[in-house]
Amino acid sequence: MKTTGTSATKPLCLMLLLLAAAGATAAHSPASPTLRFAFVGEERAGAAAGAAQGIHEANLQGRFLGQHYSLENIAAADLEATDPAGYIAVIVAGDAALLQQVGRRFKDHAVFNVRAHDDALRAACAPNLLHVIPSSKMLADARAQWLQKHPGEEVSASAWHPDFVKFAARDLNKRYRKRFSLPMEQYAWAGWAAIKMTSDSVARKNLREPGELLEHLKTALSFDGQKGLDMNFRPTGQLRQPLLLLDAQGRLLGEAPVRGVAAPTDVDSLGLPACPDQPQSVPSD
Repeated sequence: MKTTGTSATKPLCLMLLLLAAAGATAAHSPASPTLRFAFVGEERAGAAAGAAQGIHEANLQGRFLGQHYSLENIAAADLEATDPAGYIAVIVAGDAALLQQVGRRFKDHAVFNVRAHDDALRAACAPNLLHVIPSSKMLADARAQWLQKHPGEEVSASAWHPDFVKFAARDLNKRYRKRFSLPMEQYAWAGWAAIKMTSDSVARKNLREPGELLEHLKTALSFDGQKGLDMNFRPTGQLRQPLLLLDAQGRLLGEAPVRGVAAPTDVDSLGLPACPDQPQSVPSD
């Protein structure tokens, strides 16, 4: 007997509904509690919006994996009264002093720096500070590489640009602009990236303890971040990453490492490659 299209799809639809219901139940069951991020710093800045975008995307993915995430703002004045035990990681959008204060309070957690470019923070090699935003030296090295190949041009460097389209960057920029009606700049990207690399690590390794997550991020991370290159953290805590070069009008020019000056994959040609008491890596040809 011939089966009609309508009757044939009923079991499939029912199965999908049951799977969706089971996934929603698992996401909020006692066996899979909400994984809480703390956010400290400039709540109205791009980094906060980027982190919110990351939480939204993490929950879309987590719906099918029994994982749920939240982002909670903590005022700097309330840090000492905050119990670190309730959080999986912390995002800090502030200056070096605030970052170090949070690092001391959440000493067993991954503390993501998404705002401060200070080179001294990287040279200090604090064991729990993870710098998603590039250092001042990384930005300066990117500019120097570009000028070596293009003398006399006025350029700046950045971790991100709203017109970047390669490596699925176009899609990320579109999602962010649709949600916030704003272009995604580098601090917004850093906030998003901190959440994304954490939720990806949790999904792949089922990491639920802050200390386990921190160790994984420091030693075993492989993160694309829509930049087309597997990125990980240096011993300094700095995220190895390619950077973008902009002209004087803020338009996208190119990428660093700059081909012809350094190998495109030699991201250690940008910034401090190791802690001051460790051997420096030899740049690739």
